[in-house]
Amino acid sequence: MKVIVMGAGVIGVASAWYLARAGHEVVVLERNAGAARETSFGNGGQISVIHAEPWANPAAPWKLLRWLGKEDAPLLFRLRADAAQWSWGLKFLGECTSARTRHNTVQLLRLGLYSRESLQALRAETGIEYDHLERGILQYFTSEKEFAKADGGAQLMRELGCERLLIDADEAVRIEPALAQIRPQLVGATYSRADESGDVYLFTTRLAERCAALGVQFRYGVRIQRLHAEGGRMRGVEYADESGAYQVEKADAYVLALGSFSPQLARTAGVDLDIFPVKGYSVTLPVLEPALAPTVCLTDEEHKVVFSRFGDRLRAAGTAEINSYSMELNRVRCEAIVRRTLDVFPGVSRAELAQYWTGLRPSTPSNVPYIGRSKVEGLYLNTGHGTLGWTHGCGSGRAIADIIDGRQPDCDFAFCGTDQP
Repeated sequence: MKVIVMGAGVIGVASAWYLARAGHEVVVLERNAGAARETSFGNGGQISVIHAEPWANPAAPWKLLRWLGKEDAPLLFRLRADAAQWSWGLKFLGECTSARTRHNTVQLLRLGLYSRESLQALRAETGIEYDHLERGILQYFTSEKEFAKADGGAQLMRELGCERLLIDADEAVRIEPALAQIRPQLVGATYSRADESGDVYLFTTRLAERCAALGVQFRYGVRIQRLHAEGGRMRGVEYADESGAYQVEKADAYVLALGSFSPQLARTAGVDLDIFPVKGYSVTLPVLEPALAPTVCLTDEEHKVVFSRFGDRLRAAGTAEINSYSMELNRVRCEAIVRRTLDVFPGVSRAELAQYWTGLRPSTPSNVPYIGRSKVEGLYLNTGHGTLGWTHGCGSGRAIADIIDGRQPDCDFAFCGTDQP
C-alpha cells in the first residue's frame, strides 16, 4: 500500500524505514531542506532506557515551585495566558501521583527496551555509523539526599528487567576516569551497562539515505496545510510545494510524526492530542584535551544535564522550558550548561568555542507518546515522545509499521487504537 509519513525527524524516518522494509510505497513530507533539521538535530545523544521515570512524578510539583522564575532552573514553567498551556499543565500535575508515575515508567521502560533492541538489529543489518558508543550510561549524584532516593528507582528498573546498578563514587570514577576531577563532590552513581549514546542527526540523515535507496520518496521544502478527512476516514493531505502551489496527495495510510506541531494538524481531522512543546537546549564543544573528556555517557542528576562524546565533540544538553512555540535561544540557559560542563571537565574545551542549539520536545503530560491508530480511519499517530524521541525512535517506527500491517507489535505497550491495554 501507499503510505504518507508526515515529518522527517528520527520518528518519521524510522517509520519510513520499517514501512519500506515491509514492502510499502512510502512518501515522506518535510518542511525543511533535509531530514533531522529540528528537534532531531542537536539533542543529548542518549539511548537511555534507564531514564524511564517521567518528568511528571511526585517530586515535580515541589521542584517546579522552587525553580519558578529562575532562568537557569532545570525545569522552568513560564506561565502565560495560554489555555493550551494551562490545560496541559493541569494534566501534568494529575500525572504526578505515585500510581501514575509507576504506570508511566513501566510504559516508557518497555518501549525503551524494545526500541534499543530494534536499533541494535538495524545497526547490525545496515552497518550505519553515527558516532555511537556502547559503554553504558552513568548517572552521578553530588547530593546525598538525591542519591538516597536512587535505590528505589533502580530497584523498579531491575524488577522490570533493566539492569541499573547502584555504585559508590570510587566505582563511578573507575568506570569513567574523566570524573576524577570532581571526585570530592561525588556521593555515588547508578550505572546501566546496556545503554548507549550516539549522534541522532547523523543516524537520521544516514538512515534517510538508506530509505531513499529502498525507494522512499522524500519531498523536502513542502508545508503541510491540513488533513482531509470525511466520514471518519482520511481522504488526503493538503500541502504547499516548493513553488507555493497547493495540492492534495492521497494514500492508503498516513503517519503523523510532526513532533510538537502534530496537535495543530491533527485538529484539522478532528483529532485532539495532549502535546505541548517543551524547549530544550544543548551545547556542542570541540574536545581539545581528549584525556579529560568522558567516553561513557553521563547524566548529572543535580543539574539535569547529560554529556555524550561524539568523536572529537562533546555534547551537553539539558533543561526543560515549558513556554510556547518560540525558538528564541536563551543564552542564560545555554551558558549555564557550558559552566556546568567546564566545572565537571575543566580544561576539556573553552567556553568561547561552544555552539548553542535549542529545540522543541513534543511532550505529553505523562511523557508516554501516542503510537498507533487514531479515531480517523487511515490516520496513524507516532508523536509526543518528549525527551525520549531518540531512545524510542526505532521501536516506535517498527511498531507503527506492524500496526499498519495489521500485526500486534512485539512490545507490551499501550498502543493507541489497539486491544492492548
